[in-house]
Amino acid sequence: MEAPVLVFAGFWKRFAAYLIDSIVITIVAVILVLPFIVVLGVGVALTASMEDPAHALPAIVGAVLAYLFVVILAMVGEWLYFALMESSQHQGTLGKMAVGIKVTDMNGAPVSFGRATGRFFAKFISGLTFGIGYIIAGFTEKKQALHDMIAGCLVVNK
Repeated sequence: MEAPVLVFAGFWKRFAAYLIDSIVITIVAVILVLPFIVVLGVGVALTASMEDPAHALPAIVGAVLAYLFVVILAMVGEWLYFALMESSQHQGTLGKMAVGIKVTDMNGAPVSFGRATGRFFAKFISGLTFGIGYIIAGFTEKKQALHDMIAGCLVVNK
């Protein structure tokens, strides 16, 4: 049996997929988080307007903790979106599907949830390099970004 011919997805195709995914994630986040933020903000405002400032401190601390909870929830949601979609039969997020690319291992096979999870968290390293970890996808032989190299993944055309 002959190995599949892999055509590596270029930088701009990957960038377009990223933009689509960013729009999808932002829309979902706004729909899910906005009502919570409004209720929380009104509660803090009402408490802060009380005459006794000692009553405002617990409300402010509660708001900060609630904000941290929302941030953690958003990060977990984003991780699950990428890892579950990239390890699914589609082998890619909605953005990747829209532009006709998919994530594979180095042999062109689908990736596991664990590998997709590693790839997601390795993106933080790509970002910590002032974005150079992403940009190198336009210059490497297999069009791999730093997080792809770390996770042992390829992004290829379908």
